[in-house]
Amino acid sequence: MLKNKVFQFNNIQPMKSQIFKLSTLLVFGCIIVLYVNKISSNINQPYLLITAAIIGAYMAINIGANDVANNVGPAVGSKALTLGGAIVIAAVFESMGAIIAGGEVINTVKKGIIDPALIQNSNEFVWLMTAALFAAAIWLNIATSFGAPVSTTHSVVGGILGAGIAAGGFEIANWQVFGKIVASWVISPVLGGIIAASFLYLIKRQITYHRHMIRAAKKIVPLLIAAMIWVFATYIILKGLKKVWNPSFFTALGIGCIFAIAVYLICKPLVQRISESIQHQKESVNELFTLPLILSAALLSFAHGANDVANAIGPLAAINETLFNSEVIKQATIPLWILLTGATGIALGLAFYGPKLIRTVGTEITELDKMRAFCIAMAAA
Repeated sequence: MLKNKVFQFNNIQPMKSQIFKLSTLLVFGCIIVLYVNKISSNINQPYLLITAAIIGAYMAINIGANDVANNVGPAVGSKALTLGGAIVIAAVFESMGAIIAGGEVINTVKKGIIDPALIQNSNEFVWLMTAALFAAAIWLNIATSFGAPVSTTHSVVGGILGAGIAAGGFEIANWQVFGKIVASWVISPVLGGIIAASFLYLIKRQITYHRHMIRAAKKIVPLLIAAMIWVFATYIILKGLKKVWNPSFFTALGIGCIFAIAVYLICKPLVQRISESIQHQKESVNELFTLPLILSAALLSFAHGANDVANAIGPLAAINETLFNSEVIKQATIPLWILLTGATGIALGLAFYGPKLIRTVGTEITELDKMRAFCIAMAAA
């Protein structure tokens, strides 16, 4: 009897959780439908924009469930962050990145995958972008259900290419650009692995294999933290803020260097103070990388939100602009409601369905300690 009651209780808890998730997502969808219906009264086919908005939100939820795991997975796997803490940090900074630096204008064909000039009918262009968005979202949903981390950018590129070919034939596609993207699928993980291995080799040679490990850590760890901030600051300035400000690479590099120097001056006394209270062993030195990993999770999430929110709402922005202007466009202004749709969808997808992929990235690919996780974060940046 007692076993049956426990079994029933254990079944009720997941059911309640699923009901809560579905109810929240339903409310989110209803808010989108009501708002879009209100603002689309002046266009001929408001149902097209409502449909696209729902699919865009669905895509954002899948991005949150799948792609965000790359940002916080290493920190969770190395136990620098708990799963709950990682979800909160990622949700907050993903949303901030999407809303603050998501950009005012996005080129919906910026990678040159298809030539929109070959799509003369605005309705056909709307359906093309809707199909691309829906296909990418379904694929991400399938990948997430199997616990497979995949690239949302590649998913959207594939969706646009497939829908474009269906609408305008093979001549609509820019195969040279597509070939470069396919090549990046091989080059990116190889280069990432090489860079991460190089950083770990440097840390082992300069710290863990050093005769005076703590003394070496006092010198090297602040420099590594400064290097991380330099990379992240430069990256966020160039990519995350490029829609509101577009500096040159060297300008971004110089500003990033200023941030790095400031962080170095702050971190050096902190690291020295912590080093005085730890033992002369690798496990103790590992703890010095906890704060850098938390910072990397936050900064990667901000940069990801600023960039990859376009994967969910870029096609939606193009559809919105096309329907209101009744012509096929190459650039689309992104209204605030579309940015909020993307940011909220990513946050909900991460909170509700992200833990499975976070565990995959953090614990199932390779065994991680804080040093290795730090190298992974640097390589990803």
